[in-house]
Amino acid sequence: MFLAMRGEVEAELEDALSTLDFPTDDLGIEQPPDDVDAVLASSVAFRLAGEAGAPPPKVAGDIVDAFDAGSCEYIETVAANGPYVNFLPSEAYFAGTVEAGQAEEYGQLPDQETSVVVEHTSANPTGPVHVGRARNPIVGDALANLIEYAGYDVDRHYYVNDAGRQIAVFTWAYETFDEADLPEPERDRVEYDMVRYYRKGNTVLEEGDEETVEEAEAEVQSIIQGLEAGDEETYERVGEVVDTVLGGMRECLERLPAEFDEFVKETRFIEDGSTEEIAAELKESEHAVYEDDAWQLDLTEWDIDKNFVFLRSDGTSLYTTRDLAHHEWKFENYDEAVTVLGEGHGLQAQQLQAALETLGNDTGALEQVLHGWVNLPGGDSMSTREGTGIMLDDLLDEAIERARNEVETRMDDRIRKDDLTEDDIERIARQVGVGAVRYDIVAKQPTKAITFEWDRALDFEAQSAPYVQYVHARACGILDEADQAPATEIDATLLDSDPERTLLREIARFPAVIEEGAIERTPHIVATYTRDFAEAFNSFYRECPVVDAPEDVRDARLALVVAARNTIANALDVLGVEAPESM
Repeated sequence: MFLAMRGEVEAELEDALSTLDFPTDDLGIEQPPDDVDAVLASSVAFRLAGEAGAPPPKVAGDIVDAFDAGSCEYIETVAANGPYVNFLPSEAYFAGTVEAGQAEEYGQLPDQETSVVVEHTSANPTGPVHVGRARNPIVGDALANLIEYAGYDVDRHYYVNDAGRQIAVFTWAYETFDEADLPEPERDRVEYDMVRYYRKGNTVLEEGDEETVEEAEAEVQSIIQGLEAGDEETYERVGEVVDTVLGGMRECLERLPAEFDEFVKETRFIEDGSTEEIAAELKESEHAVYEDDAWQLDLTEWDIDKNFVFLRSDGTSLYTTRDLAHHEWKFENYDEAVTVLGEGHGLQAQQLQAALETLGNDTGALEQVLHGWVNLPGGDSMSTREGTGIMLDDLLDEAIERARNEVETRMDDRIRKDDLTEDDIERIARQVGVGAVRYDIVAKQPTKAITFEWDRALDFEAQSAPYVQYVHARACGILDEADQAPATEIDATLLDSDPERTLLREIARFPAVIEEGAIERTPHIVATYTRDFAEAFNSFYRECPVVDAPEDVRDARLALVVAARNTIANALDVLGVEAPESM
């Protein structure tokens, strides 16, 4: 209803301004402070005061007088409050909110008839996913969910670096060393087994004797050259390593969960010739220079002071060159392209965009979302290459174990024995533990580095995942206790207390939060919304009995609980956090 009301406000406000001969290019519509009864407000009087030759409060009053609230279904009253014009909701607004909220898909917006590819994670397939990189799949997956909820046709892609030096080193090491040369794997899953070869190979290249290193480097270069030349045997050798490691990495990411529609390999753009074509085209560019034994683009025209290297002296391409071909492929197949990148890739993102423009692409369809890193208390350093740091699997295991302890602490013996089986406890521990990790990470503004802290993430009383998940569990508990479906017709005017109206307003604005988050590419605002929603629901829960209320009030409140359950379930779904039915 919020979006519908906003539409009415925009249309009627434009008419009112036209009646007063005021420009309508900026309506100044915003959400008022919490202590104001209005659902929407306009600050347009500030902008028009100079043109009107009157103070803003006088202009606001004139706008109210010209506004035709009678033609609006969802606006009850329009009032001036100092320089602001406030729009108060009608009974139809609240009734419509309850009705709309009965749909399980509530919050999903109409089809935008626009395709979007969201690329995220894309960690090099050299070993297990570590904590420092965990923000990318979590933010990326939530962002893809959000854009999909907003009505876009979304594909989720993982871009696989299977043609660089790291993979060549990995392939050489895998074919060179025996099990006896390696330590025991840290976990019984394939990428933990495979990463031992990668680490061993790097150790030998860094610490081996001169002859050994020369032989190894020759083989590594042979693999790189074989990929560039399209040698089928080399592709098979590299593919065996890459696909094996990716299989394990996918199992880890599915725990979050973060799933993908396609794993797009960069060798694809060598095989199809598009990388070679792009390199040739860039060499003809007016910005191309040959310096330091490499072809480069001078990007000073874009205020970028570091050249973009796209071709080595031996004719081999770079990751960046292949990524240009990858992005041109995206532009051919999708209306919009979103890439989620760690903050260390900021310069690369700028260079990529400039190079794409050099190639004649309209980069307006490309958006690159940057995020900071995840740290753990104590500042653990993390490197797959050196074999240090904490893996994402370890973090998730710890989260589940801590959540299990918290759940068991909160249960008395009667509840444990009579209501929850061991499987129930395990399920809740997984839902709460993994949810705590996801929620805590996605709830922060992406550009800020964050430090993951257990006490905060698993605090059932504070604004954390368990706090929000409890709302869904409580709503389900009320509906189970009532043991009846909400009446098909209810009187929403009975939902007239402050807690009920506050909850209704939160439910009503959920689709607008989806719309804003998708446009701004900011999934963290959905997390902020869930905290506000949880506070509103908990106030309702404390002050408004449902099952024991008189029949007509009970029916109305049951419908409100259904709407609340659907809203919070879908908000959590956007964030990739499970909504437990019991906790």
